[in-house]
Amino acid sequence: MGIRTLKPTSPARRYLTYVTNEEITKKEPEKSLLEPTRRTSARNTYGRITVRHRGGGAKRMLRTVDFRREKFGVPARVAAIEYDPNRSARLALLHYRDGEKRYIIAPLALKVGDTVMSGRRPTSCCNALAAPQHPGRHARPQRELQPGRGAQMCRSAGAQAQLLAKEGERATLKLPSGEVRMVSVACMATIGQVGNLDHENVSIGKAGRVRLARFPPDRARYGDEPCRPPDGGGEGKGKGNHPMTPWGKPTKGYKTRRGARPSDRDIVTRRRK
Repeated sequence: MGIRTLKPTSPARRYLTYVTNEEITKKEPEKSLLEPTRRTSARNTYGRITVRHRGGGAKRMLRTVDFRREKFGVPARVAAIEYDPNRSARLALLHYRDGEKRYIIAPLALKVGDTVMSGRRPTSCCNALAAPQHPGRHARPQRELQPGRGAQMCRSAGAQAQLLAKEGERATLKLPSGEVRMVSVACMATIGQVGNLDHENVSIGKAGRVRLARFPPDRARYGDEPCRPPDGGGEGKGKGNHPMTPWGKPTKGYKTRRGARPSDRDIVTRRRK
């Protein structure tokens, strides 16, 4: 795994870089684990745009990923490491001893031929366990927020959470954002760190790669007439008022998280500013 550069035959290719794919061992996905996805281009049932700057891009099939890891005590062999266009991490195709096939998010040290298992003490760095069975302060990707609901945290490339303490029915975690929060000790987590660490070092390089990722261009707002927020018109760059959406809502850094959530009692320390 590393970063690959290109010969600068055009201005875009001068800064464009890719992640090398040595760890990928299979190009075609497992057909039994594919689902079609219907694209809405951010339109609601009335056909109205609800989120701006979404649409287009390459067609994709949705891979069914096992985030619950509820096959306890059944060993599985890693058959392949695959690319997933819907996420930054890689996928690992597991062949269970009973014949079932499932996808999981591939941890950093996972290789083809390894054996993984859920619900047992860690014989490898990629087993899924509940908090009482976790040894020490290992890094943990793919963490549940509620028991049985499936992993909702630390699923992107390079993500991991640290187990700080276990007391009674609660465990304290430190998340990649710097937030410290408590979860139930019955929540499942994977030992290790999500792979594809060099994803954050990729330079997109050209507009076409963003278009293929389903993000059409955000036009130059300074070319709009002065009445168009957040940055329209004016002789200079600024208009004097605060940035806002075309519908009068503050934007560009305005915090939209509503207060008094039930989960606030689980947050020990807020994330870094």
